[in-house]
Amino acid sequence: MQGGYVGKLLFVNLTDGIIEDRPLTDEMAGNFIGGLSLGARILYDMVKPGADPLGPENVLGFVTGPLTATGALFSGRYMVVCKSPVTNAWNDANSGGHFGPELKKAGYDAVFVSGASKKPVYIWIKDGQAEIRDAAKLWGKDSTETRDALIEETGEAKLRAALIGPAGENQSLLACVMNDTHRAAGRGGAGAVMGSKNLKAVAVCGTGKVPVANPEKLREINMAVTKNMKEGPAAGFAKAFGTFGTGVGTGGSAISGDSPVKNWGGIGVVDFDASKAEKLNAPVMDAKYKTGKYACANCPLGCGADYKVDGGDWPVGETYRPEYETMSAFGSLCLNDNAESIIKCNEICNRYGMDTISVGATIAWAIECYENGVITKNDTDGIELNWGNAKSIVGMTQAMADQKGFGKILALGSRKAAETLKKGQEYLQTVNGIELPMHDSRFNPGYSRTYQMDPTPARHVKGGLWPMLGRAKPEKKYDPTGTGPIDVALTASAEIMNAAGLCLFSSFVGVSPPDMLEAVTGISLSKEELQKTGLRMFNMRHAFNIREGQLPGDCVLPDRAVGATPQTEGPLKDVTIAHEAYMKNWCQAAGWDEKTWKPSKESLQALGGMEDVVKDFFG
Repeated sequence: MQGGYVGKLLFVNLTDGIIEDRPLTDEMAGNFIGGLSLGARILYDMVKPGADPLGPENVLGFVTGPLTATGALFSGRYMVVCKSPVTNAWNDANSGGHFGPELKKAGYDAVFVSGASKKPVYIWIKDGQAEIRDAAKLWGKDSTETRDALIEETGEAKLRAALIGPAGENQSLLACVMNDTHRAAGRGGAGAVMGSKNLKAVAVCGTGKVPVANPEKLREINMAVTKNMKEGPAAGFAKAFGTFGTGVGTGGSAISGDSPVKNWGGIGVVDFDASKAEKLNAPVMDAKYKTGKYACANCPLGCGADYKVDGGDWPVGETYRPEYETMSAFGSLCLNDNAESIIKCNEICNRYGMDTISVGATIAWAIECYENGVITKNDTDGIELNWGNAKSIVGMTQAMADQKGFGKILALGSRKAAETLKKGQEYLQTVNGIELPMHDSRFNPGYSRTYQMDPTPARHVKGGLWPMLGRAKPEKKYDPTGTGPIDVALTASAEIMNAAGLCLFSSFVGVSPPDMLEAVTGISLSKEELQKTGLRMFNMRHAFNIREGQLPGDCVLPDRAVGATPQTEGPLKDVTIAHEAYMKNWCQAAGWDEKTWKPSKESLQALGGMEDVVKDFFG
C-alpha cells in the first residue's frame, strides 16, 4: 500500500453482528483518494437504489483522507457519508477535531456500518481490533456526557468518538454526528441515520503510525506554509482567524450583504443595522467571554475558542465560541442581536447533536410564518415567534432539541415542517430540503451554482466559482460569460482538497493539496490528471443521485437567493443572478446534459474508474 493509507477498511453489520476487515486497494485509492468520494464509490455498491435512508439497508460511513494523521498541516478532517433522510439522495458531512486522525491511528482508513441493531450499541476500535458493545447506559446522554462515559468505561483517556446526542436517537432530520463534544458533521441528517441503526457512537483509540512516502518533503511544505502564515501573504488572514475564528467579521457580513438577513428577505443596513450587527462580531464577544483557544489536529491556525458565561439569562458556564454560520443563523437571519442567546442555542445544539445552520434557519422560517399569520400561538405552544425575540428563539431551540410540541415538528426541518403543517411553503429557503447556509448568493453568485448543483446541495464548503468571484469587481462578479471551464476546474480542485482530508482554510494560507499528496503518497499527478480525478470523484457522488432518480427540478434555488425580486436598497440593490447561465456553462464544460444534468457516456468513459456506472446509465 502506498503512503498515506493504512490500507484497511472496517465493515460492521449491526443486524447480524458481523465485523469484517477488507483491504483498500491501490486502484480504489488512486481513483477516489478518500473522504467523500471514496465513500460514494463504496456506498454506490452497497446501498440499493430506493433504499430507505432510515432503514437498515442504508450504510453510514466514517471516512478519512490520505493526509489524515500524517502530520500534514490542516489535515484534521473526516467525512460522514450516507443516503440522506432529508434529500433522499447522496449526503456527505465534513467535521474537524481529532476523531479522523485517531481512527487512522487505530488501524482503519474508514468504517462502514450497515444494518440496524435491536438495542443501543457502540463500536469500539483499538489498534486494529473492533467489537460491538452494549450502549444501553449511554442512550439518552448528551454529547459531552457520552464522551465522558465512554472514557470511563474503556479506561482510555485519549479516546475519541463520533457520536449522537438525543436528537439523533430521536431521528430528528436536523441531527448531526458530533465529535470532541462541539465539532459536527452537521448537514443532511446523518445523525438521524446513526440513530436509526441504534448506534450511539464509534469510539476509537490507537497508537499506529501512517506511512509517509517523503517525510522530508512534507516537512518542507509544512515549514513553507507556517512561514507564509507568519510573515507572508497569508499573515493577515492567519492572525485574524487564528485570534477570532470564523466569526471575526460576522457583523460586517450582515451589513455588506454576505450574510442573509431576516430569512433571506431583509436588508442588513435596513433591518439589522451596524449597532446590532457589531454585537455579533467575535472580537466584541471574545472580550466578554473568551477563556482560551483550541485547534483541530495538525492545525497551526487554531480558530476555536473556549467561552464562559456565568451571568445573564443563559448562564451556560464553560462552553465554546459559536462559529460564523451559527452566529448568522441564530443572529441576522432571525434579526437577533443578543449574543448570549446565540451562545445558549449553540450549546443546546452541541449537546443534543443538531445542525446549527438548519436549526437557526428553520426557526427563521417559523418566525416569518408567525409574523405573517401563517402559524399562530396555538401552533407554537404559546411561544411568541417574533423577529429578534431572543427568549423565544432559545425556547424554540430547546423545544426542537427535546422534540416537544411544536418543536417536534420543527425538528423535521423547515421543508418537512411545511409539508406536515400544509402551509408556509412560500417562505422556505431550502434546496431539496436542505436549508441554505449563511453566505448570500446574491452577494457572491458563485455560490448559486454550487448550492444548486453539488451532489450535496446548499453547502458553502464545496467547490465552484465563489472563491474567485468573492474578490471580483461588480462588472465581473455578475457576468456569467465563459465561466464553465474555470468553474469545473475549481470544483475539481475542491474535490481533491476535501477527499484528501484538508480543511477549507488550507486554501487560504497557500497549501497545495497536490504537493502534499505527492509528499505523503509518493504519487505525482499532472494538472490534467488532477482535474480528471477531481471530476471523477464529483461524478461518482452525482451518479448516486441520478440512480436515486434525483432530477434538476428537485434542486431549485429559492427566488430570494437569486434576486428574482431584487432588493430596492442596500449593497445588493437591483441584483438578480443569472444562475441558469452559470449552470448551463457548467454543464457544457463538464459534459453534462443541460436539461437532465446527466453526464454523457463519453464524459464518464473519459474519466475512467466508473465502468459500472456507465453500464448502469447507458447499458
